[in-house]
Amino acid sequence: MTRTLALATLLALHSGVCTPVQAGSQPLRLATTTSTENSGLLAYLLPEFERAHDVEVHVIAVGSGKAIKLGQNGDIDAILSHAPPLEERFIAEGWGVDRRPVMYNDFVIVGPASDRAGIRSVRTARQAFAAISSSGVDFISRGDLSGTHIKEQALWKSAGVEPSGPWYVSAGLGMGRVLLMASERRGYTLTDRGTFLSYRGKIELEILFQGDPPLHNPYTIMAVNPARHEHVNYRMARALIDWISAPEAQELIRSYRVDGQPLFFCNARSAEVRETAQ
Repeated sequence: MTRTLALATLLALHSGVCTPVQAGSQPLRLATTTSTENSGLLAYLLPEFERAHDVEVHVIAVGSGKAIKLGQNGDIDAILSHAPPLEERFIAEGWGVDRRPVMYNDFVIVGPASDRAGIRSVRTARQAFAAISSSGVDFISRGDLSGTHIKEQALWKSAGVEPSGPWYVSAGLGMGRVLLMASERRGYTLTDRGTFLSYRGKIELEILFQGDPPLHNPYTIMAVNPARHEHVNYRMARALIDWISAPEAQELIRSYRVDGQPLFFCNARSAEVRETAQ
């Protein structure tokens, strides 16, 4: 079965404290965002790949920035993330190869039903962030260089706000825990729709703003370049990239729902390979 590894465990493996893996059974180490893990998608999706390829996938759920860093260090084999600027730099600098689109959803701004900042009535995400800043109501930030955090920073910049003060809480946590924290503090946060829907029964938050084009949230997958780290399991990373881009896996993603609602929308083009290993 798919295993989610703590970051500390991954680093221990990298330092040599590990159980030997028999030849031919090298696991695939996939670094991915906490949003894909928290949504339940990977637990639903990856067992199909494991059965088809007779491999075990070790999932390391961290923010996109940390996932990219693990790739640069050669600590993982593949990355599924949603931070386009970081991904493009990772490819351009030669750390990654075979980047492909997989799926997308969108970011939404959530908060308590009372909506003391009044963001239900605004027309743009920029206006929503400006209103939250002016209200002084708590905003819980991921604060972890994840794709969500990077998007949040861009939205504050577009609103002309440098967030600071007691109302702005940088949690340094994954998306699920940030949603729980925002609910407890009756504050606002930015979240991907998928994680919000999967946590809806655990929190007292509502979607208060959505639908603005800057809130589009694309996910891509890529392999760590074996020319930079020859020990990586590139063969199986490429197999995962091809598999998740193919119609069968895309249909699995399309059919995944929570409370009858789709969490992700597919956009893979299986013939597209932006960079290939040399």
